[in-house]
Amino acid sequence: MNRISTRVESLSPSQTLAMSQKSAELKASGVDVINLSVGEPDFNTPDHIKEAAKRAIDDNFTFYTPVPGYMSLRKAIAANLKDTDGVDFAPEQIVVSNGAKQALCNAVLALVNPGDEVIISTPAWVSYVEMVKLAEGTNVLVPAGIEQDFKITPKQLEAAITPRTRLIILCTPSNPTGSVYSREELQGLVDVISRHPQITVIADEIYQHINFTGSFTSLSAFPEIADRTVVINGVSKAYAMTGWRIGFLAAPRPIAKACSKLQSQYTSNPSSIAQKAAEAAYLGPQDCVEEMRKAFERRRDLVVSLASEIPGLKVNRPQGAFYLFPEVSAYLGKSFNGKVIATDSDLAMYLLEEGHVATVAGSAFCLPGYIRLSYATSDDNIREAMRRIGEALSRLQ
Repeated sequence: MNRISTRVESLSPSQTLAMSQKSAELKASGVDVINLSVGEPDFNTPDHIKEAAKRAIDDNFTFYTPVPGYMSLRKAIAANLKDTDGVDFAPEQIVVSNGAKQALCNAVLALVNPGDEVIISTPAWVSYVEMVKLAEGTNVLVPAGIEQDFKITPKQLEAAITPRTRLIILCTPSNPTGSVYSREELQGLVDVISRHPQITVIADEIYQHINFTGSFTSLSAFPEIADRTVVINGVSKAYAMTGWRIGFLAAPRPIAKACSKLQSQYTSNPSSIAQKAAEAAYLGPQDCVEEMRKAFERRRDLVVSLASEIPGLKVNRPQGAFYLFPEVSAYLGKSFNGKVIATDSDLAMYLLEEGHVATVAGSAFCLPGYIRLSYATSDDNIREAMRRIGEALSRLQ
């Protein structure tokens, strides 16, 4: 008998990837599906970044690199953090990984012991909870619904902290909601965290540059908790480089050293070629980032306008990323052809099978009663997808 470890058996597969796969299968069978399930920019990687990768191959950057990445890349990341966030990290405090997902998992595994509590604001990206499970920690979920713009309050945070709390994971701009914490809102949370010296904070800032507020504050910029904050970022979203798999963490030296040690044992360094491409992304012209940001902001306005016209959908106005997270409880309990739509997962499947639009259920992000739509697609796709969704929902009785 092939025995699978309880560690792996306890994990749930990524529902975002699962829905994307179902969408692809329907497409392959000839169905015209619009995929709003995947969190991936639909732009191509900018040319100057691709050219840097080609040069790297010709210049024979094809050997092992230091585990935490080329020093030249870590220096470029440190300079970028200084320029964009006003925070000082030495290159030795930066560990480059195979995507921000690995950087995040490195940090969780390096910081969480069995039984340690990890506070996660929900709705939350699907992998946070699973990473904590992998580390044998205990997830403590703090819900924040649409009525509070999906942002937890200092009072909620304080109430969730116990002597066993070891870690807080916070994502801003948020996946799956697009909500962005203001400096004042973050200060309120920092005031709470600063009273609990046993707590480390993971600040997932991968959507930092897809921000429609005109300003961004990193949690690492608050001196009260700077020495126990781990920043997660990377090139996937801002530079349309999801497939290149380059992310990083910037952390206090002991944490960075621990994460490098961990990474040395199970992946070693990330791709040498992709590292050189990322270096060009950080050191090269940044107008491409702004062009994509403007496109996402225009699409945000379009999808919010169209979704607001669909009866029963409750929507907010996301301030970043490329997601809309409408509340759909008005449709739960309704039916189509005798089949009851009991859950948000049922609704997402109905929209895929009957409306031919792929979305993801809010329960995948630990907040049932919602669905996530990614508007990282063309204006025409957005218009047609929202038309299909509205039409499909109107058929529920």
